[in-house]
Amino acid sequence: MKWTTGLLAGLGLVLSACAQEQGHGENAQAKAFVDYMVAEHNFNRDELLLLMKDAKRKDAILKAIKRPAEKAKPWHEYRKIFITNARITGGVDFWDKNAEALKAAEEKYGVPAEMIVAIIGVETRYGGTMGSYRVLDALATLAFDYPRRSKFFTKELENYLLLTRDQNIDPTTLKGSYAGAMGFGQFMPSSYRHYAVDFNGDGRVDIWTDTEDAIGSVANYFVEHGWKRGEPISVITQPLPNADMTIVNDDLNPKWTVGELEAKGFPTTAQVTKDMPANVFSLDTRDGEQFWIGLNNFYTITRYNHSRLYAMAVYELAQEIIKARGGRS
Repeated sequence: MKWTTGLLAGLGLVLSACAQEQGHGENAQAKAFVDYMVAEHNFNRDELLLLMKDAKRKDAILKAIKRPAEKAKPWHEYRKIFITNARITGGVDFWDKNAEALKAAEEKYGVPAEMIVAIIGVETRYGGTMGSYRVLDALATLAFDYPRRSKFFTKELENYLLLTRDQNIDPTTLKGSYAGAMGFGQFMPSSYRHYAVDFNGDGRVDIWTDTEDAIGSVANYFVEHGWKRGEPISVITQPLPNADMTIVNDDLNPKWTVGELEAKGFPTTAQVTKDMPANVFSLDTRDGEQFWIGLNNFYTITRYNHSRLYAMAVYELAQEIIKARGGRS
């Protein structure tokens, strides 16, 4: 079933086989969405109406999005999820198998190989867990049955149908996370359309089975979100007794500079310049609170997932993978 007239016949077979599951064919929002897609993007109305009938509401998705597994964990617990022997050795193996593509991506985009590897490791265990939900079901469920974020996921469903039509992919076949994220790097459909690249030049952008495209796409995403070649990511700091603790964890955005943070009682001995954008954050370790200065490239990692804990997990996993490889070469 591609985006052709053959989609109608194929969907009819699917619907007869899955009649016991609730689709979105009678959902008022889904019908309005079909009207929009026909008017705005010239989709075939009959095909889309059948597709909405086939797009199943999944209660498991609604439960999952209300309680993300990593939510509200202290750093020392969150860290254990991602900094594991399996992810470290898996990262070494992924790097060794894809060394040429990683080197090419680093040269082109300026994003270190270990950061690309760590993102893919955190997101999908190097492609081992890309998600088991049909992307169509995930996005339709969250667009039409989850009012709090309906606007966001309706837009993602729009982007998903556009990308599958552009790529001539059957929209009922792709699988991803409960939120509709896809491929090695878990791109949402809008991110795929904006940042995924045909890194190996084979004429197709494939982040599901092509590690070269996945690697280039992660690197391109970083650059498009402000990654600076050769700059550090985060450096540790020890607050002075008179430090202004009100600015700790105040914003993901690096709205201060290293020099301003030093003046506020957060010095560092690392090789950074005083004019670098920065913020200060704390991590809850088993030995007490630890303080870090997050720089521009740390902020860029949070554009992938808006969480300091996520960004630090990626950063630390990258460093552990380098150690396990015996260096970057």
